Amino acid sequence: MATITVFEAGYCTHAACMALRGAGMNTCRFPARAYLIETARGRWLWDTGYASHFIDSTRSGVFAWYRRVTPVHFDEREAIVKQLHERGIHARDLNAVILSHFHGDHIAGLRDLQGAPTWLSGTGWAATRSLRGIGALRKAFVPGLIPPDFESSVTAVERFDQVELPAELAPFTHAYAAPGASGELLIVELPGHAAGHLGAFVATERGWVLLASDAAWSPTSYRELVGPSRLANFIMDDSRQYYETIRKLNQLYRRGSVSIQLTHEGDL
Repeated sequence: MATITVFEAGYCTHAACMALRGAGMNTCRFPARAYLIETARGRWLWDTGYASHFIDSTRSGVFAWYRRVTPVHFDEREAIVKQLHERGIHARDLNAVILSHFHGDHIAGLRDLQGAPTWLSGTGWAATRSLRGIGALRKAFVPGLIPPDFESSVTAVERFDQVELPAELAPFTHAYAAPGASGELLIVELPGHAAGHLGAFVATERGWVLLASDAAWSPTSYRELVGPSRLANFIMDDSRQYYETIRKLNQLYRRGSVSIQLTHEGDL
């Protein structure tokens, strides 16, 4: 069975009501988490959190607005590459870095992990890779975070075998089987929040865990079907699909057999 180690690599702050409608104007902390998934056959890193590259790339110009809208707090000691090194793990030891999507707080550590293969949504990357300026900012994509040799490291998850999910994971029915993970890591599409937004079902000794990425910013969203502020639609890829994903998470939650983990679950 797989194990999941959770890391926090910085955090941002924002008004609670932006992440959860009706939650008030108090400022909340939203951690940027990354997850190390380990099985008997390999290691995979799910997202990267913040890194110094994000601070450098948003210091001035149009992308400075990113940090103004969501102030970022990051200490270099929190960099995922350093936290992995403390465990004796280097980029070359990873089967892959898997990107749930391309927002800055999920890809900022890529330049520190060059040498590791990168798995991502091919359709999502095709829709994102050429964005620049205001168009990129609107999608929370910072082009400067992408390493120069990135394309040579990329594999689209759509190339993996598609498998039928067990009934206990309904209403989700199909996923992409991560090569080399013996069925313990299954990558699932969770559309709406961002182009090519992905999650992962991980089989652990305590049962299935769904790494739901940014499918919601608070458990209340999927438990009580309460969405974020309508202003959040400004950065969403597809608000209709977003709420359909929330409804699916609600059904999964009500089954009670899967632990759902959100990347930014914090004060809400």
